[in-house]
Amino acid sequence: MITIHLKYEIDVEELESFEEYGRRWVRLVNRFGGTHHGYFLPSEGDSDIAYALFSFPSLAAYERYREDSATDPECQAAFELARETRCIKRYERRFLRPLDGLS
Repeated sequence: MITIHLKYEIDVEELESFEEYGRRWVRLVNRFGGTHHGYFLPSEGDSDIAYALFSFPSLAAYERYREDSATDPECQAAFELARETRCIKRYERRFLRPLDGLS
């Protein structure tokens, strides 16, 4: 399994647009065979940082999702929402793996 951690710097004036963007991607990631663990929005502390976590069974499955989402109309509409509203200033992506065998 691979988990993708996204850190977003968002425009707080476009928080509603970012929330809509997030709602779309939760559904889309799940449709493409992943498990979306949610978006986490600012509450205390930094007001312009948000996070998202989602997993795929393997790196190969994640790569298929990336390829398929590049031509999917719903995915493209979600990307366009972010471009039009500029709700995302920048983002960072990290790939994580779980530590198994904890007791």
